[in-house]
Amino acid sequence: MKKIFIQQLIAEAKIDSNVIVRGWVRTKRSSKNVTFINLNDGTTIHNIQCVVEGGQIDETILAKINTGACLEIQGKLIASQGAQSVEVAVQSVNILGEADPEKYPIQPKKHSFEFLREKAHLRPRTNTFGAILRIRHALAFAIHKYFNDNGFYYLHTPIITGSDAEGAGEMFRVTTLDAQNPPKTEEGKVDYAQDFFGKETNLTVSGQLEGELGALALSKIYTFGPTFRAENSNTSRHLAEFWMIEPEVAFNDLQDNMDLAEDFLKYLIRYALENCKDDLEFLDKRFAEEEKQKPTQERSEFGLLDKLRFCIENNFQRMTYTDAIEVLKNAKKKFQFPVDWGTDLQSEHERYLVEKHFKKPVILTDYPEHIKAFYMKLSEDGKTVRAMDVLFPGIGEIIGGSQREENYDKLKKRAHQFGIEEESIWWYLETRQFGTCPHAGFGLGFERLVLFVTGMTNIRDVIPFPRYPKSAEF
Repeated sequence: MKKIFIQQLIAEAKIDSNVIVRGWVRTKRSSKNVTFINLNDGTTIHNIQCVVEGGQIDETILAKINTGACLEIQGKLIASQGAQSVEVAVQSVNILGEADPEKYPIQPKKHSFEFLREKAHLRPRTNTFGAILRIRHALAFAIHKYFNDNGFYYLHTPIITGSDAEGAGEMFRVTTLDAQNPPKTEEGKVDYAQDFFGKETNLTVSGQLEGELGALALSKIYTFGPTFRAENSNTSRHLAEFWMIEPEVAFNDLQDNMDLAEDFLKYLIRYALENCKDDLEFLDKRFAEEEKQKPTQERSEFGLLDKLRFCIENNFQRMTYTDAIEVLKNAKKKFQFPVDWGTDLQSEHERYLVEKHFKKPVILTDYPEHIKAFYMKLSEDGKTVRAMDVLFPGIGEIIGGSQREENYDKLKKRAHQFGIEEESIWWYLETRQFGTCPHAGFGLGFERLVLFVTGMTNIRDVIPFPRYPKSAEF
C-alpha cells in the first residue's frame, strides 16, 4: 500500500487504489451500521472522509477514536456519495496517539481567537490557522523566489547589534552580566566593558544599515529575518518579535524604490492567489461571516479575494505627504486624530486615503524630515526627506522606505540631530567616504503582509507563537 498525504490523495483521486493515510481526527460520527471519520494531516484545508462499515473495526478501537487523536488508516480510495469527491473505505485503523475528549481543548465547535492564542501549541490543527500557516509559507517562498529571479543576493544581517537603526531606543538588551550584581564603573554605571562583547548590545530592530553595506558592494541585496521592538504596545498591529524583508539597491532613487515596492507587492499577492486558492477561498468565507457581525457603517467594501485582486489590478496612486495633508484637511470625515502638516499620519488617515478618497493603494512620499529616520535623504527644500510609505486597504502602512542619504556631512549631521553617537555607526558613516553612491530600499513587515493576505484582524494570529507584552509562552 502507498503512504500518501491527503493533499496528494485528493488531487490524484486514483479510484480503487490501496492507500495508507495518516492524520488527526477532526470529527467522528457514528450510526448503527457505519462510522465516518474526518481526517486532516495539515497539507490541505480539506479533510478526507474515512468510512468504517459496521463490524470492520473492533468497537473497543473505535471507542478510542476522538477529535484530536492521531490515526494511521489503511483502506481503498473510492468515489464518494457525499459532498466530497473521494473517500477511504477503511480496512484497518492504527491509533498512533489518543486524545482524551475531556481534556483536548480544540473540539469541533467555534473557538474565539483569544482562546486559541492560549492554545498556540494546538491551534494549527484548526481550519483557520492551518490555512494561515500554509499561506505564510507560500508568501515566504514567493519572497525568496522574487528576489532570486530578479538578481538580488540574500544577505544575513546580525541579530545581535551594537547600533540602533531607528534611533528609537526601544530595544531588548543582550547581556551575560549578573542581573543582580553587575560590575560597575567608578562612576557607578554598569560596566559593559566586562560584558561578553565588551560593549552594550541589543537585539536588532532592523537589518537595514548592514543591508546598505551589502548593497554598496553587491548592488542588489535583500534581508529576511527576525527583528525585535521592546515597545510596550498591546495593539492588534504590533508584535515584540516579527520578521522583516528589506531590499536595498545601489544606484536606485526614490522613483526606482516605488517601482520596486509596487512590483514586489503585486507579485506576492498574485502568487498567493494562484497557489493558495483553497485556503484563500475558505478565509474569504470566514471574512464575509466576520463582516456580517459588524455594524453596517464599519463593514468592508471588499471581500477578501476582492481586496487582493483590487491591489494587483490597480496602479498605486502616488502623491506627496503635503498633498495628502490637504486631502485629509478637506475631507468631510471627522478624524479621531487631528491632522496638520508636520504630524505623523495615523492608520485612520492612511485608510481614508486608500479606501475612501482614491479607492486604490497609495504611495505617499516626501515626509517632514523630523518625523522620519536619520538615514533618509534630505530633499532640496530642506524640510522633507525622500521617504515613501505604501498604504493598503484595511491595514494602512504596509511598506516604509526611502532613498538614503549618501552625503557624508549631511548624514553625520542628521545622526547628531537624532542623538545617535558617531562611534556607534562609524562603519556606516565610512561608506559615505569610500565610493558613496545614491541608493534606496524599504522594509516590509512580513506579518503585516500575512495579515493583509489572510484577512485576519490581529497580528498575533498570523505568526505561530506571538511575542507581545506579558506573553512569551511556547
